[in-house]
Formats: sequence, C-alpha cells, structure tokens
Amino acid sequence: MPTANLPAIRACRPAWNKGRVVGQKRPLMPKHVWAIRVRLEIAGNHRDLALFNLAIDEPSSAAAIS
Repeated sequence: MPTANLPAIRACRPAWNKGRVVGQKRPLMPKHVWAIRVRLEIAGNHRDLALFNLAIDEPSSAAAIS
C-alpha cells in the first residue's frame, strides 16, 4: 500500500501554556482544604464533597500502607 506524502502539520497558534509555570503544584494547605469542604457543604454538593474527601484521604492512606 503506497503512503501519501502529507504536508507537515504546523501549529497555527502558540501553546496554551506558553510562559506559565508547569510541573507539580504545591499541596493544599489545611485552611484551604477546610474552606473547600465548607463551601461544598453549604452548597449541598454531597457528591463533590465525597469525591473531594476521598481525594484528600487517598495520599495519606497510601503512605500508611507502605
């Protein structure tokens, strides 16, 4: 099967993260975790609150296992 010579694809716009800090972000501080939990509770977002609590608890439980 012959292969077609396709033109090179060029980016017509700059990257969305050009000039931004990339990489791992700093962990949330306890006061920020508390503020997020309170806002989710007040809004009545029980599903989001449960997922947030699971995500916050996951790193600590993984450290306890190893």
